[in-house]
Amino acid sequence: MHPCEPISPAAGINNYPSLLLQIILLFVLQLVAPFVAGCRSNDPAAAAARAGAASAPITISSTSLQNGRVPKKFTCDGNDTSPTLNWTAPPSGTRSLVLTVTDPDAPGGTFTHWVLFNVPASSNALPAGVPTQGQLTDGSRQGQNDFGKPGYGGPCPPRGSTHRYFFDLFALDKDLDLPSGATRAQVEDAIGTHVLARSKLMARYGR
Repeated sequence: MHPCEPISPAAGINNYPSLLLQIILLFVLQLVAPFVAGCRSNDPAAAAARAGAASAPITISSTSLQNGRVPKKFTCDGNDTSPTLNWTAPPSGTRSLVLTVTDPDAPGGTFTHWVLFNVPASSNALPAGVPTQGQLTDGSRQGQNDFGKPGYGGPCPPRGSTHRYFFDLFALDKDLDLPSGATRAQVEDAIGTHVLARSKLMARYGR
């Protein structure tokens, strides 16, 4: 039978500085933690990120496009005028808005029906029948649709088919340095990473 190994008093003494150092470090961390948290809360970038995350997204709607359908008067079979559109307030920092209307069901690929950019950030609606001209009185510019014309060109799917039409609204932190008549591809390329918020509305039309 072997007796237990006795604990040497010297071993306890040798461990004492290490234990004391750990206690001191723990005490210092407790003192420093509130100051670190305070610095983080005063960081402008972090505050901006939190504000951005908390802000409500922009939302587009239309009283013209009821029950998810595009009425005939807003198509090539009617007056071919643009519908009324409304949206909620864009995020803080918005400089301009961009609107595109596309048909992803077109036989040859996505068809562009409307490109509108540099819409003032202060605006919250578009009336029905926006003029089909390159420059609008509020400073907005209209790009070229795939009919080869500026402004809005209404739905006009092949007979016997129903297509989807997407109204995409973008809130940007800049104005686009593009001329009237720019294509959707040029506008989307200029948008790049400057989107603060985006909303989409879809409606169908069949012939």
